[in-house]
Amino acid sequence: MIRIGQGYDAHRFQDGGQLVLGGVNIDYPRSLLAHSDGDVALHALCDALLGAIGKGDIGRHFPDNDQQYRGVDSRILLREVHALVVREGFRVGNIDLTIVAQKPRLAPYMEAMRASIAADLQVNAEQVNVKATTTEGMGFEGRGEGISALAVALVEKT
Repeated sequence: MIRIGQGYDAHRFQDGGQLVLGGVNIDYPRSLLAHSDGDVALHALCDALLGAIGKGDIGRHFPDNDQQYRGVDSRILLREVHALVVREGFRVGNIDLTIVAQKPRLAPYMEAMRASIAADLQVNAEQVNVKATTTEGMGFEGRGEGISALAVALVEKT
């Protein structure tokens, strides 16, 4: 049996802090405002995986009103979601992740994101696809107000 889940997340920028996307620190003078580290890519991916196994969403498992998750590294959340995927009797087939941002330029970070995600999901890097796109200046991403991400995850029953 194979199942598919999709996920989406968006956060607005704030001045200062560390921008983290796909589990990788990005050199940029702004970060994403969030209860956790604001990694929209991993948040969307967590939602896609949870959706694929029918276990709700990231907010249900890691609520933003729970202080234990304040500033948490989203890689920790992804590893916990992966552990749940495995406990439910599934394994990751493949991941496709799209980050929507006018700035910063993300091409130099793509392979590091791919490797980080593959390591956390205990899969080969070939099973993880990460890409970025702009909105040609349209919408909140295009105006430089924030970043969004979309993810699709395929899981297979073990």
